[in-house]
Amino acid sequence: MNVPDRIKELTETFACNLESYKKGIYNETQTRREFIDPFFEELGWDVANKQGYAEAYKDVIHEDAIKVGGVTKAPDYCFRIGGARKFFLEAKKPSINLQEDILPAYQLRRYGWSAKLPLSILTDFEEFAVYDCRVKPVKTDKVSHSRILYLKYTDYTDRWEEIAGVFSRDAILKGSFDKYIESSKIKKGTTEVDAAFLQEIERWRELLARNIALRNPDLSQRELNFAVQQTIDRIVFLRICEDRGMEAYGGLMALRNGENIYRRLFHLFNKADEKYNSGLFHFKKEKDRENCDNLTPFLRIDDKPLKDIFSNLYYPESPYEFSVLTADILGQVYEKFLGKVIRLTAGHQAKIEEKPEVRKAGGVYYTPDYIVDYIVKNTVGKLLEGKKAGPRGGVSHLKILDPACGSGSFLIGAYQFLLDWHRDEYIKDGPQNWSKGKTSRIYQSLKGEWRLTTEERKRILLNNIYGVDIDHQAVEVTKLSLLLKVLEGEDEQSIGKQMSLFQERVLPDLSNNIKCGNSLIGPDFYEHRQMSFFDEEEIFRVNAFDWNAEFAEVMKEGGFDAVIGNPPYVRQEGLMDFKPYFEKRFSVYNGVADLYVYFIEKGVSLLRQGGFFSYIVANKWFRANYGKPLRQWMKQQHILEIIDFGDLPVFKQATTYPCIVVIQNKTPGASFQASKIRTLDFSNLQAYVNQHRHDVRQAALDESGWSLANRSTQDVLDKLRNTGVPLGKYVNGKIYYGIKTGLNEALVIDDATREKLIAEEPKSAEVIKPFLAGRDIKRYQPVFSEKHVIFTKRGIDIEKYPAIRNYLAQFKERLMPRPKDWKGEKWQGRKPGSYQWYEIQDTVDYYAEFEKPKIIVPAIVKSASYAFDTEGFYSNDKTTIIPTTDMYLLGLISSRALDYYIHSISSTKQGGYFEYKPMYISKLPIRTIDRNDPSDVARHDQMVSLVDHMLGLNKRLAESKVPQTTEMLRRQIESTDMQIDQLVYKLYDLTEDEIKIVESET
Repeated sequence: MNVPDRIKELTETFACNLESYKKGIYNETQTRREFIDPFFEELGWDVANKQGYAEAYKDVIHEDAIKVGGVTKAPDYCFRIGGARKFFLEAKKPSINLQEDILPAYQLRRYGWSAKLPLSILTDFEEFAVYDCRVKPVKTDKVSHSRILYLKYTDYTDRWEEIAGVFSRDAILKGSFDKYIESSKIKKGTTEVDAAFLQEIERWRELLARNIALRNPDLSQRELNFAVQQTIDRIVFLRICEDRGMEAYGGLMALRNGENIYRRLFHLFNKADEKYNSGLFHFKKEKDRENCDNLTPFLRIDDKPLKDIFSNLYYPESPYEFSVLTADILGQVYEKFLGKVIRLTAGHQAKIEEKPEVRKAGGVYYTPDYIVDYIVKNTVGKLLEGKKAGPRGGVSHLKILDPACGSGSFLIGAYQFLLDWHRDEYIKDGPQNWSKGKTSRIYQSLKGEWRLTTEERKRILLNNIYGVDIDHQAVEVTKLSLLLKVLEGEDEQSIGKQMSLFQERVLPDLSNNIKCGNSLIGPDFYEHRQMSFFDEEEIFRVNAFDWNAEFAEVMKEGGFDAVIGNPPYVRQEGLMDFKPYFEKRFSVYNGVADLYVYFIEKGVSLLRQGGFFSYIVANKWFRANYGKPLRQWMKQQHILEIIDFGDLPVFKQATTYPCIVVIQNKTPGASFQASKIRTLDFSNLQAYVNQHRHDVRQAALDESGWSLANRSTQDVLDKLRNTGVPLGKYVNGKIYYGIKTGLNEALVIDDATREKLIAEEPKSAEVIKPFLAGRDIKRYQPVFSEKHVIFTKRGIDIEKYPAIRNYLAQFKERLMPRPKDWKGEKWQGRKPGSYQWYEIQDTVDYYAEFEKPKIIVPAIVKSASYAFDTEGFYSNDKTTIIPTTDMYLLGLISSRALDYYIHSISSTKQGGYFEYKPMYISKLPIRTIDRNDPSDVARHDQMVSLVDHMLGLNKRLAESKVPQTTEMLRRQIESTDMQIDQLVYKLYDLTEDEIKIVESET
C-alpha cells in the first residue's frame, strides 16, 4: 500500500519543528487541528463532517474538553460507523510523554472500558498507542499495561499499511478491525464493564440489605427489596448526572465527611425531586402523580455502608467513567441484577438469593443490541414511513409496547430510534422552523450540532413508549434507564436554559407509561373465587393486570401500534398454577408449552389493525409437539418474516435456539419472508437477511412441523413426502424410545459388577441386560458395549433377586420416587411415580422389543447413524429403536435423501446436531414397493443386497488390524454408500437438479 503524500508531509513537518512542538506553548487543540485530524482524514474518516451527515450518522464525534474532578469528562474523538461507536481517541499535546505518563493511559482505558469498546487510541502525533480496553483499568497499572501497539511518528510511513489495515474506515467496514481485536490476545483477568459494575452494585445490595434489615426490624421482605433498589438507583442516577455535568461533581463523595450520611444524602434526593420530577425521587403528594414514597425517607442506615459505596465511585479509585456509561450498558447490568432477590430469614437477617425462575432458566440473558435494532427498525421503522415529525405529524399517536420489558432494552432501542428520527426530520424540514420560542423542538449546541430539546425528548417518551413487567424492580429499572436516556447529551448549562424556558422540571413521570403487572393474566383469573381466600403474597405473585383499565385510552383506540420484546424463558414446569387459566384464554395452549407461546398470542391481540409485532423467542415451536396449536394459530396471521438463528449463540453462555418473528395485524398473506442465519460473523444483520431471505408459501406449511425452506427446496421435500408413506404407518407405530432408568449410576453397571452379582446369585442374570448408550451406535456398524442395565421392570418380585436388591439398597435414598405432595426445595431421589424404589423409573411395556432384531439410532446426532442389532441389546433414553429385520427400510432411512428430509423437520441442537426421536423419525416418507411390478421388486432386492453388503463391510472394518485392509474397506463402504444413495434417488424419481439440492445440504 502506497503511503499518502500528506502523511509524508505531516511527519516531515513534525520532525522539522519537533523542538517547538514539545514546548508547553503548543497545545492540544493545535495538535488536533494540524496533525491528528489530517492523519485520520487520510485513513478515510470524515473528521470535519464535510459530507454533511445527520448527527446520528457522523463518522467522528468531537467532544469539548470539559474538566470534571481534574480530568476531562469525555474522550476527544469517537469514531463511528453508521452511528455505532468503534473506538475512542484521546489526544494530548506533544509535550506529554505518553510512553511514561500513567495518567493519560488510565484515562483512555477508563473511557474505552466503560463504553465497552475493545480498543482505543492515545496519541499526541509524536506517539501512537493502542490499548486493549477489555481489561479492567486499575490506577496502579503501569503505562504499558494492556498496550498492544506503540508507534512513534517516524514509524508511520514504514508501517502505514498496518495502521490503515486496521484503523481506516474501509478496514472497519471490511471487518479487519474486528479480526484484529479477535487476534489480539485477551489477557487474563479480562472483565467487561457490565460484569464489573454488576459485581459492584451486587456488593452494594448486600451491604445495604444487611444494614437496613438490621436497623429497620419492622420492614417486610417486599419493603426491604424496594428500599434497597431505590437507594441504589438514586445513587447511580446522581453519580451519572455528576459525570455528565448536570450535578456538581463530588456531591456524593462529600457526604463521607461527617456523620448522619443518609439524612444528608436524602437532602440531595429531595433537591433532585425539585429539579427532575422523576418518579425515582417522589416524596410529596402531587396532583395526577402515583403514590409517593413514604418508606425510604424514614429509613435508618448506618454511615459505614454508604461510605464504602461512595469511596469507589470517583476518579482515580473508580475505573468507571460514568459519562460514557450508556443506558444500554446499564440495562445489561440491571438485567442480571434483577435475577436475584433479597429474602428475610426468621431472624430478620437479609439473604441474597437467585430467583427460582432464573435458576431454572440457567441465568439471565440480555438481548444483544443488533437484535433490538433489527426488531425496532422492522416495526417502529415501518410505522414512521411517510409520516412527519412534530406534535401534529401523526407520530405522536403511535404507541409502542414491550409487555415483558425487563430492564427496558427494547424500549430504550425504540426510544432512541424515535429520537434520532425526530431530530433528522426537523433538520431536513429546516431547523429554523423548529427552534424558536417555547414551541421549539430542537436547539443548537455550542459546537453547532442540532439536538432535541429536553422538553421534546420528554414529549416523545410520554407519547410513544409503554411497558409492562411482572417484577416491580424491573419496572423501576426500565424507568431509570429511560430517564437517563432523556438526559443523554445534556449538561447543567443546557438543562438550566431549558428549565427557564419551559418553566418545568426536567424529567417526566413515567408511572402512566411503565406499569407493573402480569401481562398474561387479567382480573378474570379470580372469577368464581373469593379474593379473601388469597393471601397477600399470592396476589402479588399472580399480579393480575387489566389492560383495558391500565391503558384505557390506548385500548379504546384499538390497541398498540407496535408490540416488541423478548418474553421470558420460563419452562412449562413453572406454569402449573396458571395452566387452567391459559387453557381457557389462549388458543395456542398446550399442556407442555413454554411461557413465550402465550406471550406471542397476547402480543398480537394487543395490536391495533395494521400494527406490527416482533419478538425474539425460541424456535422450538417450529417442530415441537407443543407448538402445534401455535403453528395452527400462526397460519391464520399475516406473517411478514421469520428469521431462524438455529443453534447460534445469539445469547452469550446460553443455547436458546432463537428466532425473530414479525407479524402485522391484517388479513393473512399468501407467503412470507424467511431466512436461516448460518453465522454471527456479520457487520449488519439487516444486510445479511436481505441477502439470504426467501419466500415461504404460508399455505404449504405442515401443521405437524414447519420447514422454512425456499420454494425449490420445499418442492423437493414435497416430492419426497408425496412419494412415500410415513414411517410410523409403515412399521405400524412400532418406534420406541430407549429406557430411562432415573438413576444410571445405580442401574447401569460394568462387566465386573455383572460378574460379581451373578456369582453371588445366578438368578441375577435374568434381569441384567446388555446395554447401549447413544454414543455406542454408529452408522451401519456392529453394536457393542461393556455396559449392562439392571432391568427391574414394574411389578418385579425383588425378593427373588437378593443380590440385586442388596446392591441397589446402597442407592435407595436416590432411587426413591418423590411423593406427589412433596413441598421441600430439592428431592434427593427420582421423579414422582407409582414405582418401587428398586424398579425402573418409567413403564416400559414394550421391553420385549429390545430382545428382538432391530434398527437402532442415537436420539441426538449430526446425520443418519442407524445401526442393526441382532444381539438383544437394551438401550438408554438417548436412543430410538425400530423392531424390524427390513434391510430395505434401513437403506432408505440411512440415505442422504431421507436424512435431508429429517433435517428439515427435526429440532436442532447446538453444534449442528438434530433430534432423531420417534416424533420425527415416524414422519420419514418410506417409498413402498409394488410387488406386482418386477422393476420395483428388483430395486427392492438390490437395496437389500447393498445393505447386507454394507453391514458386512462394516463388520470386517471393525475387525481389521492391517492399515491397507482398513483403507480398502473404507473405499468399498464409500462406494456402496453412493450406490444406495443413487438407488434411493431413482426410487423417489428425483431429477438431477433435485439431487443437487439434496447433496448441497447433506
